[in-house]
Amino acid sequence: MNTQAHAKHPTPRVYALVLLALLLLTAMTVSASGVDFGSPGVNVVIALLIASLKACLVALFFMHLRYDKPINAVIFSTGLVFLALFLIFCLIDFESREAVVPENLKTPGAVVAGGEAAAK
Repeated sequence: MNTQAHAKHPTPRVYALVLLALLLLTAMTVSASGVDFGSPGVNVVIALLIASLKACLVALFFMHLRYDKPINAVIFSTGLVFLALFLIFCLIDFESREAVVPENLKTPGAVVAGGEAAAK
């Protein structure tokens, strides 16, 4: 077993800075959830970007990916790129569709009035 690969460890100061960054990103997520950015797709993209940043910080520092072999970082980054690509295609497909309204949609007031009229 190669002990030099795991010889580097971040200091407690680095962990504290990462914790601060994660808390700030969490506050950004909470504050962004209350803002309407236009279409629902934009809100989803912003939430996913913030969540991806938090996941990268956790993987880099708490899972020690930053201090491991570089190929592992390449594999992790490639996985994130393909995940983003698939989610973008799903979002493009969702945004390009027209809103579907059922033909037999009844308003709740009409159903109640019709039910009371039929009972008399």
